[in-house]
Amino acid sequence: MNVDPSMADGNPIPRLEAKPDAAVATGALPRDAMLELARAASSGDVRATRQLLELVAPRVVRAVRAVMGPAHPELDDATQLALIGFIQALPSFRGDCQPVQFAARIAVRTAGTTRRRATLRGSRHDPSADLDTLQAPPGELDAARRRDAVRRLLDDLPEEQAEALALRMILGWSIKEIAAATETPINTVRSRLRLAKEGLRRRVAEDPALAEALDEATGEP
Repeated sequence: MNVDPSMADGNPIPRLEAKPDAAVATGALPRDAMLELARAASSGDVRATRQLLELVAPRVVRAVRAVMGPAHPELDDATQLALIGFIQALPSFRGDCQPVQFAARIAVRTAGTTRRRATLRGSRHDPSADLDTLQAPPGELDAARRRDAVRRLLDDLPEEQAEALALRMILGWSIKEIAAATETPINTVRSRLRLAKEGLRRRVAEDPALAEALDEATGEP
């Protein structure tokens, strides 16, 4: 996904014609270089912002798609909003995690908010569930349905709990990674995961397979 940094005022993000530097495109920048790029972008360096967006965009796209489902009608809008939110939040980025993780965290929160708003506006039917099911081999149909169930259940959790559980369960982050990206104490992350799991268990008591998946997703480390 090619993006451009002219979004601080809320304008849509147009396409770029130039290709990113090879190191940026492959994600080969070392940690210190990534942090320096983020600092430059947060200070208004247009070239650094373009490079940083090219680097984090694939991770943002994957995170939004994972939370919303691959065929959600507002998928593209949520991705754009997540990239805008990432650039706007850069001045508060402390460097406790990689910029791509910071961007993914914002993407998860943005995607969750977009799903909840879409649900309030219309039907609870999620067309992405149909696509997941159609594309899945017979042995994976149950897993596809569970993914859809988890997405819907996340819509009903408090935002901070939903964010923590999505990062843990959908993106597979460790508790330490979640704590660093959200700038939250580890014990607070554990508490949010515990409360999220309890909330979901009340809703999925009839689905042992989903309950087992939640146990695996919210365990240590």
